[in-house]
Amino acid sequence: MPDRLAPQDRSALMSRIRGRNTGPEMKVRRILHRMGYRYRLHDPNLPGKPDLVFKGRKKVIFVNGCFWHGHKDCARSKLPETNREFWEKKIAANVKRDGKVYERLRRAGWDVLVVWECRTRDEEGLRRMLERFLGEGS
Repeated sequence: MPDRLAPQDRSALMSRIRGRNTGPEMKVRRILHRMGYRYRLHDPNLPGKPDLVFKGRKKVIFVNGCFWHGHKDCARSKLPETNREFWEKKIAANVKRDGKVYERLRRAGWDVLVVWECRTRDEEGLRRMLERFLGEGS
């Protein structure tokens, strides 16, 4: 299916996509706050600047968009038909970079949780996942 937008319109649209304070990230933050957890945001001193940092627990959470981070077997991660080669390379590079960041954090003694955008739709399931992760070893 061809793109319904002209290239300059698509470019303008894509340039407005944010990397911080996204809808899924805000949902995770609200749930954690209601659960009584406090955290730091986007710590520039840690690899990958995790979305949420629980320093005392040595735990970090990344809230990843399914498309941008290549969530395997997720309908939201379907690549566009146009400019496919570009998107395949871009998403593959993101996945590779993510893996390196997670490994660096784990080697430094941090526990890492990735919350996928599609998982934020089930608020109760998300709450249980966050509770299990933050309750481990605390």
